[in-house]
Amino acid sequence: MNYQTPELRRALAADYAIGLMPPTARRRFEHLLQDDAALRTELASWQAHLTLLTEPLIEQPVADHVWHAIVARIEPQKLHVPARRSFWTWLRLSAVACSLLIAVTAGLLYNHDSVQYKATLLSGTAQPGLRIEAHADYLKVQPLKLAALDAGRSLELWAIPVEGKPVSLGLVPRDGGGRIVLSQRQQQLIKVPVVLAVSLEPQGGSPTGQPTGPVLYQGPLAAL
Repeated sequence: MNYQTPELRRALAADYAIGLMPPTARRRFEHLLQDDAALRTELASWQAHLTLLTEPLIEQPVADHVWHAIVARIEPQKLHVPARRSFWTWLRLSAVACSLLIAVTAGLLYNHDSVQYKATLLSGTAQPGLRIEAHADYLKVQPLKLAALDAGRSLELWAIPVEGKPVSLGLVPRDGGGRIVLSQRQQQLIKVPVVLAVSLEPQGGSPTGQPTGPVLYQGPLAAL
């Protein structure tokens, strides 16, 4: 196995940092760390990122008319929203997602609009829900097995960098399939290691600029 492949090194460091790497693989990875300063730096970066996930979000005040509009949209309906996942559930899902990092880095289209990155987003039961292909200035979204979406609700796609807070990439098309056009800032963001996540939000997206609903799907974005 070529341990100099950047994508593989990132995946191994993530698995080790999460703490769910099998014992044999863990010992082999610790042996590699002894003589690989760059790999130790990669591991430290993931450990710092995971530590940031435990920090509470700062509450942001929301105007009364915004809350009234949200209540007006959802009150007449009976929503079956899954409970918020705990931090440890998030870590277990991340471990499953990182283990797929190598599997999703196959295939390359040699043309002016070729796929640059790919991701398969998994549900809480590790079932593939969405496939995402990142092109130069847009994301192609393909539904695999999406749960039914109630009226008055939207699915919002987020990029979570190694360091920093989630950044919205836009709303997932209503039927799950289509394109999400990226701004220049978003294009630059997905060129670094990120995890993609989809949260359930009020219609039109999060009113706070950060995820407010439960995370339904997630997975790492892998470079080809």
